[in-house]
Amino acid sequence: MKVSLGKIDEVDLYKLIEDLKSSSNNVGCIILFIGVVRREAASGGSVSHLYYEAYEELAIKKLKEIVDDAIDGERVFAACIHHALGRIDVGKETMYVGVAAKHRSDGFNAIQDMIDKIKSEVPIWKKEVTNKGEYWIH
Repeated sequence: MKVSLGKIDEVDLYKLIEDLKSSSNNVGCIILFIGVVRREAASGGSVSHLYYEAYEELAIKKLKEIVDDAIDGERVFAACIHHALGRIDVGKETMYVGVAAKHRSDGFNAIQDMIDKIKSEVPIWKKEVTNKGEYWIH
């Protein structure tokens, strides 16, 4: 499973790591980004929870493109993205982005690029529900 949307708590992190690690005999590192809902609101106040919606068909297509673009076969051997949908409470995971790379610098660069693309290109919307109201985050 390279990409998924929905129930992120169903993703087995140990299997995800093993899948990334087994992508090449030249894997020198696994980089895994885990997004978590924080208590402090972007708009001020205290977060109760986040709510994610997506245009799922297009979001899956874009996530697959981001994963495929990250893999070059020489420096980055495998990649994955798993993003939550629906209500996510404070302290819970929202997103896993992982890569298997030859060197850590290649892995960190790939992760940063993938996250930037997820935020700017994938039709997933986030609503922050706080003690001061509800706000869609752009």
